[in-house]
Amino acid sequence: MYLRPLDPVADGPALHVIFGDPQCCLWLPDPAFPDVDTTIAKLKLWTDGFEETSWVITQSPDGPALGRISFYNTGRDKDVWEAACMVSPQARGQNYAARALSVAIKHLFSTTTARRIYADIDPDNHASMKTFEKLGFTQEGVLRGEWETHIGIRDSVIYGLLRTDLQPDIAPEPTMIGRVR
Repeated sequence: MYLRPLDPVADGPALHVIFGDPQCCLWLPDPAFPDVDTTIAKLKLWTDGFEETSWVITQSPDGPALGRISFYNTGRDKDVWEAACMVSPQARGQNYAARALSVAIKHLFSTTTARRIYADIDPDNHASMKTFEKLGFTQEGVLRGEWETHIGIRDSVIYGLLRTDLQPDIAPEPTMIGRVR
């Protein structure tokens, strides 16, 4: 398994398997994207300014994207980052998200001054909560009525990980290739 820099244009068609699937997008603010061009446009938007912290999960260095891992700094505090991950349906159940996030978290903490990473998760997205718990994230609270989404008003469950928290190794670790500082 590999993590390589996300290329919105090249990886857009493979990632559209996720972002064009209504079930995969159930917990996102927007519904599934109608076509590959919309997926590419959104990936460009999401990645802009975060090229160093946006990766795809692959089975080979130049293989198709099976998922996406990203960290975003929203600007409120330069040392607080939000984590995002999505894995295609055919790659689920193989621990790809936890393995990829584990390596990406270590990378973020070793290459930035980040002190905290958080995840904002829909309370019905049990698989995502389980993934972040496996990585040592602590459930910090629930923000009621936080999101207006395509399925209605939703709560947010906030998970956090501090640089000083225990970060379990999730083996086998993927190889990170490309833009590594």
